[in-house]
Amino acid sequence: MGRTAQRRPRPTATPAEIPSTFFDRLCVQLGDEVDGLADALRTPSPVSFRVNKAKWDGPDGEHVSWCANGYYLPERPAFTFDPLHHAGCYYVQEASSMLLEQAVIASGLDRERIIALDLCAAPGGKSTHLRSLLHTDALLVANEIDRKRHVILQENLWKWGATNTVVTNSAPKQFERLPELFDLIVVDAPCSGEGMFRKDAFAREQWNESLVEQCVAMQRDALTFAWESLKPGGVLIYSTCTWEVAENEAQVARLVERGGTCIPIPMDPSWDVVRSARLGVDAFRCYPHRVKGEGFFIAAVRKPGERTPARMTDVRADESDGPTKWLRATRPWITLEEGDELFATDATWGDTLQRIRAALNVVSPGIPLAERKANEWRPHTALALAEDLDPSRFARVPFNMEEALSYLRGNALPAAAAQGIALATYQGVGLGWLQGAGNRWNNRWPTPWRIRSQHPNAPRVSWSQAH
Repeated sequence: MGRTAQRRPRPTATPAEIPSTFFDRLCVQLGDEVDGLADALRTPSPVSFRVNKAKWDGPDGEHVSWCANGYYLPERPAFTFDPLHHAGCYYVQEASSMLLEQAVIASGLDRERIIALDLCAAPGGKSTHLRSLLHTDALLVANEIDRKRHVILQENLWKWGATNTVVTNSAPKQFERLPELFDLIVVDAPCSGEGMFRKDAFAREQWNESLVEQCVAMQRDALTFAWESLKPGGVLIYSTCTWEVAENEAQVARLVERGGTCIPIPMDPSWDVVRSARLGVDAFRCYPHRVKGEGFFIAAVRKPGERTPARMTDVRADESDGPTKWLRATRPWITLEEGDELFATDATWGDTLQRIRAALNVVSPGIPLAERKANEWRPHTALALAEDLDPSRFARVPFNMEEALSYLRGNALPAAAAQGIALATYQGVGLGWLQGAGNRWNNRWPTPWRIRSQHPNAPRVSWSQAH
């Protein structure tokens, strides 16, 4: 876009609680279009989600144009009361942020066995999306510095169930210890949040010019450390949910000054995503009066140099008749202990994983496989949700809708001669573990994940109403 306009008065009828200085600043970018943006910010936010095709085919409905597995809904339903949501069959995600898919495809790295990093990953929307886009043999590190938010990230990734995924809880500065390791890095940076004004009252309340300055400093530091961790020839994808030039094009321009080259991201003109060439960068912006989504910025930059392929570890997989027998024989498995938990990972990433564990605070180094109970290993809570679980190793108990919801609330379920460990399923998808106790199945669904409310305060999802 690159066009600027003379400063003009803000629209007289603006959405409540949005600071006047916000529209003053946006007039420079949008000119007369700022009135259309103000009108759009008064309308309800679109409802969208992204399907996990490894678990579920998804519903019929309106597609998000730039995301193969993205869908819109006409209204926001009570997702909490859909067992498929808890089983990781889809992720409720804002549509504009699904443009990550086009940037990853443009990088050309989605078809290779690479090492990828999502640096600011919570709550997990882009990590789960990235995991679905990458080659199944690629390794993804999803990092979140905030200790509370990294628990949410871990839960969402465990429910997504993908292999070769590591969750870390480290400051961006710690990635100095991993120079030139990653082929692809996504930095969805903390920002001033202008693009979320329509759906997030807190974003409106906290916004001020000082916040913009604080975010610029945080973004600059995060990009500095990420750039050092990126391989020569690797690609860094940078995104925010703000329209501030200082937080967007100016940050990308710093990478270009260091020799980076912007990668063109193909965009269909019918999507009405706005191309930006400010400060000599090639980037894209979403505005709610143009697209069916919220505000968003994205750009992709290639680091100068020749990229070398990720190195495979020549090691022998675990051959014992231990907990790895619960996994499909899709790859050579090795196990790693973290406290009272046992994780499984692809043996060919063994050396790389050791390097990551030495540098970062790793909280989940692969598939959660087992938990220690009375000096024995029993299936981990999250193993029931893993794509590589071999369900033939366990008795299966299929649930209908009401049984599944009762289970998700933490209730025991009546049974006859129930014994041992069984896998609860819903519509053929693994949901969680049951422990037989004669006339009932005891519940092993984690307490923090349980449904607390008894009745939905919105319509149930359309695909659940027939079950």
